[in-house]
Amino acid sequence: MTSAVDVPPEDAWREAEALEHGRLLFAGPCEFIAGVADLRQLPETGLPEVAFAGRSNVGKSSLINALTNRKTLARTSSAPGRTRQINFFLLGERLMLVDLPGYGYAKASKSEARAWNELVNAYLSGRPTLMRTILLIDSRHGLKPADEPIMDLLDTAAVSYQAVMTKSDKLKPNSCPTVRAATLATLETHAAAHPSLLFTSAARGDGIPELRAAIATLVDQP
Repeated sequence: MTSAVDVPPEDAWREAEALEHGRLLFAGPCEFIAGVADLRQLPETGLPEVAFAGRSNVGKSSLINALTNRKTLARTSSAPGRTRQINFFLLGERLMLVDLPGYGYAKASKSEARAWNELVNAYLSGRPTLMRTILLIDSRHGLKPADEPIMDLLDTAAVSYQAVMTKSDKLKPNSCPTVRAATLATLETHAAAHPSLLFTSAARGDGIPELRAAIATLVDQP
């Protein structure tokens, strides 16, 4: 196992630079732009977009709040299925963060679930400014069958996506290697999946700087 002192100086410098680039991007102003329930309402800003997708109650809104250092930018709730539209947030006049409705919520009516799924699928497969989708996975449960349709859709549409594990503060430490190995093994079978896997905690801040840095790579250098 390589220790911190074994990391080549140039690699350590690049990592520090990436983390700082991410910090500066997310330190900028961030504001809610639009809530869209119909594709005809999609804002046309021309800016790159990063979308956050995942099962209901996976922690999308909490993660967006943690990334932007805000408590109420994206509304959070203990009740699954509260995000019922595509919400757009403008970050520093340089990037759009997109909070998608959660999928797999069994208590939603069939008509509601169908409408949300159609809206999300159409956005993910046909949005030219979408640079990457962040696929959130509850680290306590790992990938579920409900995640497969979104992953297959992104593969078919050739939309890059990165899996990010949420709520890592609630995961038993000795379970992390098993969850990581199982998730990476599945991701390797999907063509559009990014090869890296991040574990995050909106509550503790774990992995937040690294995720900011990963997202910042999609934005032109200042």
